[in-house]
Amino acid sequence: MNPSKAFRTLLLYRIGATLSYQIMMVAVGWHLYEITHSVVSLGLIGLAELVPYFLLALYSGHAVDHYSRKLISGIASTIHILVALFLTAIALGWLSPPVPLIYTAVGFIGVARALLRPSYQALFGQIIPRDQLTKYMAYANASFQICVVAGPGLGGLMIGFTSLTWTYALAALCGVVSLYGVTFIKAQQEKSSHANSHFLKSFMEGFDYVKKHELILSTMALDMFAVLFGGAVSILPAFVSEVLHAGPEVLGILRAAPAAGSVLTGVFLATRPILNDSGKYLLLAVAGFGLSIIGFGLSTHLWVCALFLFASGCCDSVSVVVRSSIVQLTTPDHMRGRISAINGIFIGSSNELGALESGIAASLMGLVPSIIFGGFATVGIVFITYKLAPHLYKFHIRDIT
Repeated sequence: MNPSKAFRTLLLYRIGATLSYQIMMVAVGWHLYEITHSVVSLGLIGLAELVPYFLLALYSGHAVDHYSRKLISGIASTIHILVALFLTAIALGWLSPPVPLIYTAVGFIGVARALLRPSYQALFGQIIPRDQLTKYMAYANASFQICVVAGPGLGGLMIGFTSLTWTYALAALCGVVSLYGVTFIKAQQEKSSHANSHFLKSFMEGFDYVKKHELILSTMALDMFAVLFGGAVSILPAFVSEVLHAGPEVLGILRAAPAAGSVLTGVFLATRPILNDSGKYLLLAVAGFGLSIIGFGLSTHLWVCALFLFASGCCDSVSVVVRSSIVQLTTPDHMRGRISAINGIFIGSSNELGALESGIAASLMGLVPSIIFGGFATVGIVFITYKLAPHLYKFHIRDIT
């Protein structure tokens, strides 16, 4: 199958599923708050999603390596459709009590999320030629960032101009688009020589592989700690209110700024892949991300803040493309699912813990000092990585394509 055509079908799967997820999560938050008028109920949404995600993530990686990746992708898309229809029925008043049923639905969204990431990453590495992987990785990241911005915006507009019922119906339709993309994916899966391995043994093989390959381990660790300390976006509502003294429209601008930087950089990298000095650019990008967060924390004007957040998105895009390329190119096909699942846990845990760290640091140090501290900590992590993993600084993607 032509790589470009194969990529388009795979991207259709991911875009449909991502839009479905983003629209549903916005609608669920609004739906619950309309019923409960409780901020705590909004916090519990994340818990309801994360628990099944973490419980299933490692097993889903094992399944992706031992069973049909296309089938697992189809299951993930089908769950999105069924959950959206289930939420539609709740919004129509056909099912009750609504609150526990909504949390149950969110739990199944977590299940779909656990299945989607490793299946997508495994199929991506399988159908894209090694020498073109970095280019298509940049396009994929740009497309994902567009969905991250467009999904919540589209969900909010649907709620405002139609109703929750039609919003959930749109999420179901996006799930159908995702499933449609899956049906056209053509990929010959390499059969694992350990097809009958017990899950625990298979799981340990994945961790052993990561531990033994310093390039993958240092890349994952760099990402985890950078996200852990650089999570200023999670406390943007407080920053907008206390520092900029503005309303939700300004919050929307600042939330969109990093994604805009990421999209534009992703498109640029697709035409000019970083094949030489890749490790050097990765470390510089993460350091640039940290410096952008420091600049943002020191700013008191809207457009200066937006500019620094835009820059953080540009740096993050470089980091994501290089990191993802390293993991894809250094992972054998029969282990793609497990390595992707492990990487997903690194990223997933750092995102959630990063939000927690930002909140705790803000309460202890103050809002602005905590943001500046996080930026300096990110730059410090880059320096430590440079000292402990010198091979990463000297790495070139061209050497392993």
